[in-house]
Amino acid sequence: MGKRILRYFLRLLLLLLVTLLVFAGALYGVIYKCCNGPSEAAKATFITTILETGQLKFLASWVCSADEIQAVVDQNKMKPMETESDRSLIKINRGQGPDIEDPVTPEGRKIVYDENGVYIEEVAGRTFFGKMMVIKDPAQVIVGTTYPWGEYGKDLDKIVKECGGVGGVNGGLYQSDQNKGGKPYGVVVSKGQIQYNSPSQRGLYLIGLDESDILVVKDIQGMKAADVEKYVKEAKIRDAVTFQEEASDVNNHFVPLVIDGKGRELSGQGSGSNPRTAIGQRADGAILLFVTDGRGAGGHLGATASDLISVMLDFGAVTAANLDGGSSSTMYYKDQYEMTSVTFYYQNSSWRLPDAMVVMPPAK
Repeated sequence: MGKRILRYFLRLLLLLLVTLLVFAGALYGVIYKCCNGPSEAAKATFITTILETGQLKFLASWVCSADEIQAVVDQNKMKPMETESDRSLIKINRGQGPDIEDPVTPEGRKIVYDENGVYIEEVAGRTFFGKMMVIKDPAQVIVGTTYPWGEYGKDLDKIVKECGGVGGVNGGLYQSDQNKGGKPYGVVVSKGQIQYNSPSQRGLYLIGLDESDILVVKDIQGMKAADVEKYVKEAKIRDAVTFQEEASDVNNHFVPLVIDGKGRELSGQGSGSNPRTAIGQRADGAILLFVTDGRGAGGHLGATASDLISVMLDFGAVTAANLDGGSSSTMYYKDQYEMTSVTFYYQNSSWRLPDAMVVMPPAK
């Protein structure tokens, strides 16, 4: 009896091993053909896309040398962008009723904000599907956190509910290994208080709102913790997270998208195609929160930097920035997930997060 069980176990193990080898061989063949076939665009899309993932960067080096990878990265970048913006371009209008002529919807059609002053619109692109959440009053957008930090973060819906919010999207850069999500990277400011201050990663940008409810995108590379503390105090930053700007074969991240109503210039494709989360602000002060799918979800690769810039400009953004994306990209509103994680096990929730951009109900 024991020998029979052992033989059965060994056969099962052999079957699993053969299956894995066949799968790995097929995957290698697809990647090799993509990177060494006649289409340079396919090669560029694959490399730039895979370098933006957290765990699968190694796939690029399966079939491409380090020099080939770096050459693709160098040819597909976003040009540097000055982020010191003209604050006078934002004139916050808090006196509008719920039923207004929205100046940026197609054909100037009238839209109706709900009781929370929120409007959600579907956005379909060539390689992505997404949703744009428009929040009329920027004062309603805050950073919700799981502070004091622990080993594990929380699902987006839990962060929203614990803040007393009605919705939100994922926020800044964080330690996502094994989906623990308990520790942010960079800087986190919530309700005027610095809850995390370790600006050690290169290329960090602070993204958030000041006490005047103006969206701020600030390059803090090279700043030490004391410098950040001074800046947050002087600039009166009330809520903010950080994301990373870096184009290399190690990371391929970008932050500024639109400054003073002008989209960032691109070189080549600018970026790969992936799930995205971005934040913007219109001239009337309204906040734009945009989330897309990708990585096979709905048959889509995801959105590129060019896609984000185009969508943000279409919705009237004066300022816009990229937030953390990939499997973290999630949107929640009114007790349901509008956009969920592309990871199979979290399709009806989110990855664990240390912070989020939360939408609060309007002040009474």
